[in-house]
Amino acid sequence: MPLTYKVPYNIPLDRELISLGFESTSHTFGVGVVRLRQGFVEVLANVNSQYKPLKGGLHPREAALHHMEKAYPLLKQALREAGVGLGDVSLVSYSMGPGLGPCLRVSASVARFIASYYGKPLVPVNHAVAHIEVGRLFSGLEDPLVIYVSGGNTMIVAARDGGYRVLGETLDIPLGNLLDTFAREVGIAPPYVVDGKHAVDICAERSREFIPLPYTVKGGDLSFSGLLTAALQKAREVGREGLGAVCNSLRETAFNMLVEVAERSLLLTGKKSLLLVGGVASNTVLKWKLEMLAEAHGIPYYGTPPEVAGDNGLMISYTGLLMYLYGVSVEPEKAVVKQRLRLDEGDYPWLRG
Repeated sequence: MPLTYKVPYNIPLDRELISLGFESTSHTFGVGVVRLRQGFVEVLANVNSQYKPLKGGLHPREAALHHMEKAYPLLKQALREAGVGLGDVSLVSYSMGPGLGPCLRVSASVARFIASYYGKPLVPVNHAVAHIEVGRLFSGLEDPLVIYVSGGNTMIVAARDGGYRVLGETLDIPLGNLLDTFAREVGIAPPYVVDGKHAVDICAERSREFIPLPYTVKGGDLSFSGLLTAALQKAREVGREGLGAVCNSLRETAFNMLVEVAERSLLLTGKKSLLLVGGVASNTVLKWKLEMLAEAHGIPYYGTPPEVAGDNGLMISYTGLLMYLYGVSVEPEKAVVKQRLRLDEGDYPWLRG
């Protein structure tokens, strides 16, 4: 029995549609299939494969090769789980950006081919917007303040005038990149995540000691590069014995910075709910801190579950469906990718109510 969610918008309900979506902005190739029926979205399939380097960071070309190898098997698996064929699909969507060029081109190429061969509408999707929309679908929150944290993004976002407005963001490196880079440089990763916990979280469990580190907040914006430099310097000073305290201090400082700018935006906008989305949304310590923030202000909080918090095909297929319902599609030969696509670019009519 597929999972079913009420669409949190007043959308056209005059037909039944099946949306096929492809995600490949970074380390994950994903395929998602959803069906719209009478205002409800049924999750028919959500299959994903993540490229995991044996050492060092993510190499775009190697990740793209992984995606090319996995594209056909994952498409077959998704269609089998959904119980549909390509001829049954109403539209095809793909992640247009932001992301890594070689990776983005894989899902765009697959989607272009299917749309062209089967004569299906093709919808380009803003990856960052898709993270927010799948969080709103699962949470059912009406108009939340959104905290979007991942390996490539850290933003405080609110819907306004048919679009998303960025109220604050990182001025340099994102939160996920901060954690991954520190873990890699001190030799505790890869792998970056073990049994659902990040390497920095596992390391931080060794100590409750807090070492003061740079705390850089500028209004609604944050800066993590100075924090990373200082934490790496402190790690070299204390050695392996004191690394737990450094991990704990790095995590606490970074998360507290994020909570501060989130609270500032909450008070500025007067939003009545709080939504956490993106790959770092799976972090239990960050979720606990934001739960405390929401409780202090007497508002609901929702943290996107791990199966859809990270990059996945479901969020692309669902957001592509929303866009198609409002007349957005492109010819296959005009389907491009945009590595530096902004979250606040574009108009999203369903946000107008």
